[in-house]
Amino acid sequence: MVDIRHVDFSYHGEEEHGSLHQIDFQVRPGECVLLCGKSGCGKTTVTKLINGLIPHFNDGDLSGNTIVDDMVVSETPMYQLSGKVGSVFQNPKSQFFNIDSDSELAFGLENNGVAPAMIRQRVEKTVRDLHIEHLRHRDIFSMSGGEKQILAFASVYAMNPEIYVLDEPSANLDRASTLILGEQLKHIKEQGKSIVIAEHRLYYLTDIIDRAVFIVDGKIIKEYGREEFLSLTDEERCRMGLRTLRRKNPPYHVVSGAKGELEVRNLTVKDKKHTIFENISFSASSGEILGILGINGAGKTTLVRCLAGLLKEHSGEVLFSGKPMTPKERNAACYMIMQDVNHQLFGESVWNECELSRDEQITDSEIEKALTDFDLIDFKDKHPMALSGGQKQRLAIVTGIVAGKKILIFDEPTSGLDYDHMCVVSKTLKDLAKMEHIVFVITHDMEFLEITCNQVVEVGNQYFAGRENHF
Repeated sequence: MVDIRHVDFSYHGEEEHGSLHQIDFQVRPGECVLLCGKSGCGKTTVTKLINGLIPHFNDGDLSGNTIVDDMVVSETPMYQLSGKVGSVFQNPKSQFFNIDSDSELAFGLENNGVAPAMIRQRVEKTVRDLHIEHLRHRDIFSMSGGEKQILAFASVYAMNPEIYVLDEPSANLDRASTLILGEQLKHIKEQGKSIVIAEHRLYYLTDIIDRAVFIVDGKIIKEYGREEFLSLTDEERCRMGLRTLRRKNPPYHVVSGAKGELEVRNLTVKDKKHTIFENISFSASSGEILGILGINGAGKTTLVRCLAGLLKEHSGEVLFSGKPMTPKERNAACYMIMQDVNHQLFGESVWNECELSRDEQITDSEIEKALTDFDLIDFKDKHPMALSGGQKQRLAIVTGIVAGKKILIFDEPTSGLDYDHMCVVSKTLKDLAKMEHIVFVITHDMEFLEITCNQVVEVGNQYFAGRENHF
């Protein structure tokens, strides 16, 4: 189904980053191939060879051929390729064309001129097959990041392509949704579809992949058969910069009666139609890292946005050192790194982005150290919007570090990050805690939670309890 032959590629002006060198591999019908390696190794670039974004949309120097179902990609119009290849991108919003979920599910079929009756049948089948009844008749802007990711996959599934190309599809998904994605991939594989997936989270793919292609600096270092890949020792895996191959489910137990510098008392947030959460109470102290857990759409991001003064509560209060804080005062004390970092990158360069955020006491050398720690110093003169998804995520974390605020809130900071950078984020949060910051982190990443957080709170089904882990 896919045959990549002797491909070299480099983006114009970016010869040292994201380039590919002598890429050769094939994907057979019904096969699932994992592209793995550290962030920036070239996984996403390989996916763009298959779906035609290279060379039809991304400029660069290209040699060699990519053949998809007997079509030479460079010579085939995109509308023909899209009939065979369905793509699910890391940022689902980049592939949405509508504001409501039903229209999005039907859009690809409408665009291909499918008869209305057949569109309705296909959309209904997609909803049944993927069990996404809860996403019907929804405003996309009201969805959580994970719900958007599920919708993006469903919109591709509705078109019934022969080849699925997925780039970090689990990055925004909670544990349950990630396992559901794994079942959905099994389902399409059983239908004889071919799958190429670039991923950092690996545990949910262990029963699906047939081969793993390990990439370093744009070169295929080795192709592993499934059993050989799964037999990697933890030492070998960590040395390769890969995430765990085993599902993490760290234990924790309920803690009650604790009080801290920051207190949340009976906090309730409502929108026009319903209560998002109500009567939430918890506390935190300097030096603590609190993980916030909950299913996609439970209200985790709404909670921290309210905590940061970005949303006004319906009732309840937030206190610091016993004194109530207004939303404006909370906003002055908090710095929030959002899940979709595109919303908070405004600078003309990576360095300028850090300058816009930094506290007046932060020196240039401290900015340089933070950028170096997160492997961004080589990009300091590059525009933030020209960075990869993982690089943008790391830049947003750096801006939070140099902001110098007392309360730091991270929304999925390890989304799209490899093992090494996950460990860097973990160490950074621990260092911030040692500096007497109060750190909140929304995460679905159990591997990260296990090595980072000393307390966990859980949001969902109107249930919220302080929990302390015993890892």
